[in-house]
Amino acid sequence: MPKLKTHRGASKRFRKTASGAIKRRGAYRNHILTKKSTKQKRSLRVSSRTLKQCDARLAERMLHGS
Repeated sequence: MPKLKTHRGASKRFRKTASGAIKRRGAYRNHILTKKSTKQKRSLRVSSRTLKQCDARLAERMLHGS
């Protein structure tokens, strides 16, 4: 049976932590930051957002090959 391939889109979006949880980057932090308030940008600064259990299971499956 051939090796499983990693879903390349998932590998760019998700990272596994040392404890095995899957973290992702939040949205709305990329561009057009001038019209967003300082408070909003500050709250978006939180680096690691872990996925819900049901979504984490899907992401885990897509990252399986790596």
